[in-house]
Amino acid sequence: MAIQTPWGAPFGGPLPLPGIPAKDLRPRRIWYLVAALLGLVLAGAGIAFIVATVNHTVHSIDTARSFSSGDSQTFSFVQGKTKAIYVSQSGKGHVNCRIPEMPSGAMTQPDSTFQITLGSRTWERVFEVKPGSSGDYTLTCTSELPAEFALGDKPEVGATIGSIAAAVGCFIAAFVGAATIIVITAVRRSRHRRRLLAMWAPAPQWGPPPSGPAAGPPPGPVP
Repeated sequence: MAIQTPWGAPFGGPLPLPGIPAKDLRPRRIWYLVAALLGLVLAGAGIAFIVATVNHTVHSIDTARSFSSGDSQTFSFVQGKTKAIYVSQSGKGHVNCRIPEMPSGAMTQPDSTFQITLGSRTWERVFEVKPGSSGDYTLTCTSELPAEFALGDKPEVGATIGSIAAAVGCFIAAFVGAATIIVITAVRRSRHRRRLLAMWAPAPQWGPPPSGPAAGPPPGPVP
């Protein structure tokens, strides 16, 4: 059992351990900042992928030059560059489009459906046009229902899915990377603190209690 000394420390037990300044621990706390910056950079890259995908989708259809069913519009086509014809209508009315100046076979109907919602309108791809020569051509389209038609880019589904997957991967990497650095730094700093405390801890001072007169009744006649 330790005996309390006049100096406040128990005689025969370990002395109080010194405090470890946080700046002396390794790895340095700057790694927490590195983790935060890494997370921000990767998350920013994910946001950039999403913004680029949305911008490409918004500008993939020339809605500014759309035209109503039964009307015509002249567009510039580039040889070998496939364009898509989109329709916006309230139902599944039968659609017919033609470009008289183009040879037969230049306009085809795609095997799959593709839709894009821009604002309050949903545009559906109905035909694709692959011109054999560059030039200006007049496009005429009709539908059984009131409809609007527009020319746009051929949808690149694979590229869109790849961009979304890359964005999700960036967000996951941001979380995992930052969390890993923070946990490893915290664990290693804790281990370093324990090693320093073990090195700086003084050895226990064992020995007889301080000398002096034995405790007893005060001197004088015994009643």
